[in-house]
Amino acid sequence: SIKLAFCVMLGWCPADWNKVFVFPASSAMAAVDLHVLNQQPLTDLFSYATQSRSNNFLIIRFSDNDYSIYVGGAGLIFKVPLKEKPSWDHICVLWDSSIGLVQLWLNGEALPRLGLKKGYSISPQASIMLGQDQDSFGGGFDFNQSSVGEIFDVNMWARVLKPVGVRMIWNSITPVDPLIYWRSLSYSIKDEVYVEDLLALQRV
Repeated sequence: SIKLAFCVMLGWCPADWNKVFVFPASSAMAAVDLHVLNQQPLTDLFSYATQSRSNNFLIIRFSDNDYSIYVGGAGLIFKVPLKEKPSWDHICVLWDSSIGLVQLWLNGEALPRLGLKKGYSISPQASIMLGQDQDSFGGGFDFNQSSVGEIFDVNMWARVLKPVGVRMIWNSITPVDPLIYWRSLSYSIKDEVYVEDLLALQRV
């Protein structure tokens, strides 16, 4: 079965590389292209596009009280509480193609699981972007679907993490064998994205 875990800090957890990607304004061009050396089959905030399908794996927010997850072009919405003031979110999205279950962990707490694309397989030849929704392979960006804010501590695994693994990440411990590892990130920047020092953060 094909499984995937993607965890990211948006907008507490310290890492050795104490930098953030800053997306200062809406843009049809600004993005961070993540380079994965050991790609393997995997069953805008974060966009994983292949030659055959643009939204093979996508995490995006259309409003302040939801996270939308897309797999193989099909999507679902997790509703989340509205905040009184801006603060960081730590999110971890897990998807298991063998049973089609999607989990969203928000700030260390699991939301009720939902089902999406049971049995679906994602090609390993991918374009992985932060900050944009790819409507075509490596491009097709939309000003209205771009991220504004800061992104930090991005990691991805080719397996579904157990709850203990998600809690390890929440406590600044990275489970073994990530495909994408923040502390040794390989990337290239497109247009107006800045790499800046991480400012003092607090848990939400």
